[in-house]
Amino acid sequence: MTNGRPLKVLFLSAEVVPFAKTGGLADVAGSLPKAIHSLGHDIRLVMPRYGRIDPGKFELKPILPAFPIPMDKQTEEVSILEGQLAPDIPVYFVENAKYYDRDGIYMYPDDAERFILFCRSALETTQRLGWCPDVIHCNDWHTAIVPNWLKTLYHDDPFFAHTASVYTIHNLAYQGVFGYRVLEIAGIAEYGFMYHPEMADLAEVVDFMARGIYFADAISTVSETYAKEILTPQFGEKLDPVLRERSDRLFGILNGIDYEVNNPATDPLIAQTFDVDHLDQRAKNKAALQQEAGLQLDAAAPLLGIISRLTDQKGFDILGNVIDHLLDLGVQIIVLGTGDPHYHEMFSRLPQTYPGRAAVFLTFNAPLAQKIYAGSDVFLMPSRFEPCGLGQMLAMRYGSVPVVRATGGLADTVKDWDPNTGMGNGFSFERYDRWALFGAIVRALENYRYHESWKKLQINGMTSDFSWQASAKKYIDLYERARINQAAERAATEQKAAEG
Repeated sequence: MTNGRPLKVLFLSAEVVPFAKTGGLADVAGSLPKAIHSLGHDIRLVMPRYGRIDPGKFELKPILPAFPIPMDKQTEEVSILEGQLAPDIPVYFVENAKYYDRDGIYMYPDDAERFILFCRSALETTQRLGWCPDVIHCNDWHTAIVPNWLKTLYHDDPFFAHTASVYTIHNLAYQGVFGYRVLEIAGIAEYGFMYHPEMADLAEVVDFMARGIYFADAISTVSETYAKEILTPQFGEKLDPVLRERSDRLFGILNGIDYEVNNPATDPLIAQTFDVDHLDQRAKNKAALQQEAGLQLDAAAPLLGIISRLTDQKGFDILGNVIDHLLDLGVQIIVLGTGDPHYHEMFSRLPQTYPGRAAVFLTFNAPLAQKIYAGSDVFLMPSRFEPCGLGQMLAMRYGSVPVVRATGGLADTVKDWDPNTGMGNGFSFERYDRWALFGAIVRALENYRYHESWKKLQINGMTSDFSWQASAKKYIDLYERARINQAAERAATEQKAAEG
């Protein structure tokens, strides 16, 4: 609360569930604002209205007629539609056919322009609505220009004089690196490139992520361990010098999952609903999954599930080196996801080599994902790095036991099983190595043979709390911290100007 009143929070994201999604950012953007609203705050979202977002389906209503947005020496017309994420949580959609009426969300040559237009439209929309945010919460490189603007282009605009910025890094690997031209389009060419003595490249390229980190009043990332990891050269993606410089403003706050949507007791997408008191019912989901995927109907065979982007980051290079050894142990495996052609080939051969014991779906299929969470025995996430990860949380929610590498959010959420104490909710390994991974999976398979202890392991996972409520409270604290930082910095600037 701010002087007894709710905070006004503007939440900017390139993707938001249920409107548009490519990854975990959309899940966060669709869940966190609900949790913040439930704590009594006025939160509103802004996102582009992509071609895939049907105004009729989502009951979008025009609220602002077309208005111009400066883009260097020209302007682009945008109009604003309003929808609802939930009751009293408006979502403002930026409409511009030239930049957003496309099938995809990312990976276009003009992405820099597209997201500059989106961000500037968001700020201009709040002004036109007369709704002044206390905090603007920016997510990933697509919105990183906003903290930069608040300190430059909009610094002297009285409307934003008391608006603080929070910048959340969901994945440091995707930074939004472009040439000088984007500074002209963004209207901040006069401020030029950034400079850092340990980062010569910053004086030659425009790194949006770096700008978000450098100018934000508070910075967060999506787990406590990842917040520490990214201060090192190993995980810092060449931005660790600027992160270390801003480490007093950097905090790790674990992502959560939506417990209403992801509830095995009520999920309409799974064959058989169940809960911790009726775990025996879960076996029906395994049988249904085996049948749908063309696997042998074998209740005793451990079924390993993978739902992921198929990339190096996710550890599939080390998994590829041991996958045949695993299948030789009599397990079944089901894979769902898309990614690098190399991994498409690697996984595609499995059903032919191991008929009835391997199923591979190289696509995005949300209903099938829920069935894998509910029907697999073991869930694999051997990631090289993982800022937070949602798959391991969803797996545990549905009684699938995760095997993970102890990095980032995986280290913060999966505690290694100890059969002697009955503590732990999964299996983890530290060294990024195929045999370390293999050893962790073998440990899981050995424990799978013991029904009662496996059931205890499942219950530990299902009763772990990964809801958004605790994290939302931490975000409110972060918003207040950002406001204090912003006010102090502004007062210092004004003091300096008065003295000068």
